[in-house]
Formats: sequence, C-alpha cells, structure tokens
Amino acid sequence: MKSFLLASGNAHKAEEFAELFSGEIEVIPAPTSLAVDETGKTFIENAFLKAKTYFEAYGKPGLADDSGLVINALPELLGVQSARFAPELPDYKDKCQKVIELLKDKNDRSAYFVCVLCFYLSPSEYYFFEGRVHGEISEKLSGEHGFGYDPIFIPERKEEDGKSLAELPEWKNSFSHRAKASKEALQFFKD
Repeated sequence: MKSFLLASGNAHKAEEFAELFSGEIEVIPAPTSLAVDETGKTFIENAFLKAKTYFEAYGKPGLADDSGLVINALPELLGVQSARFAPELPDYKDKCQKVIELLKDKNDRSAYFVCVLCFYLSPSEYYFFEGRVHGEISEKLSGEHGFGYDPIFIPERKEEDGKSLAELPEWKNSFSHRAKASKEALQFFKD
C-alpha cells in the first residue's frame, strides 16, 4: 500500500482522505503543521508548494490538496483565494452572506468547486489529479453539514430539489470535487 504524509496539520482531513481512499492509499497526518506561503496563482501551484514543503521537511512522500470555489460572474473573487476571502470576516457564515450580497444583481449564479491533489513522491516524480463539481450559488444559506461555502452552493445533480452541499453529506462524500479527484488518484495508483 502506498503511504503519503498529508501536507496539513488538520487530522480531520487525514480521516476524510482515509475514507475516500478506502484503505488502498494510506494518508498519515503530519507530526506538526508547517506554514506554507501559498503564493501560487493556480490550484496546481499551491498544491505543489504544500506537498513539496512537507516532503522536504519530513523526507516522506507528501499529499497536498488545494481547493476553492470559482464563481463565473465574479471570477477574480474567490478561486485560489477562497480561504483568504474577506479576512475581516472570520466566520464562514458571514463570508457566505457577503458572496450572496455581491451576486444580488447578477443573473449568472453558476459556480464550481475545484480540488487539485498533488502527490509528491520525489523532486522528479509528482502527480496531479483534479475534481470539480458544478452548481450555482443560492440566495440564502441552508444546511448544517459541511464547512466553508457549502451552505450556499447548490450542486448539479439529478434531484432538482435545491439542496445545498451543507444539506447533502452523503452525496458530498461520493460526488464532491475532493471525492472526484481522490477517485482519479486511486485509480491511477491501482494501475
């Protein structure tokens, strides 16, 4: 079984990846969190920076993800800066409300979540996998599950019930941007 050190101090994220990789790929939480200056202009660049930093610090193959929300009507708003959007608002409920306000005069509410995984095995061997889930931004927050912008994101799916990702924990586990990227990686490493 391949084993990777998670380029994050978030033990919960290691558990999430363990579930997504179904015991086929081992994801180990890093002993300590490292400060990585995410200076990349793309999700690929930031995932690479994180995985490389952890590899260099611990000498073990690293796994990093970079993800965010892209809103088509406001393409410069979030993206790779999703986690750093509106720093004056530390609570994501307030950040979500601000996004809703910024979209109030826009007809196009389409958006997508993107996740890029970087598996850094050595300076000469690293791989990227991307997953996306398309949908739209709702006009109000709904749901108690998930985190970040989940309460305002309504994913495209066959059930057109208007539920946000924060109301669909089981669906999210199977079809989210992170789940899709993880499935691609799992298939690659199996082959």
